[in-house]
Amino acid sequence: MPVTRISEEALNMLKEIACLTGESRQEILLKALEAYKRQRFLEQANAAFAALRADSEEWELEQEERKVWDVTLNDGLDR
Repeated sequence: MPVTRISEEALNMLKEIACLTGESRQEILLKALEAYKRQRFLEQANAAFAALRADSEEWELEQEERKVWDVTLNDGLDR
């Protein structure tokens, strides 16, 4: 298994969380990394949306496409 060095502060935080939750340090790190990965994804999605919104021509095309898709809400199917 590869070894990754972390700061004393991070190790102390891991120990504290492990003590409070009963989870292993490895489980805690995995959860923290997954949360960070999701956060980065959402930040990138938000940045892409902001860029789309800032481009008036592209934003208009987006709005037109949404109107086309909105008619599917009235397709008469039981929900």
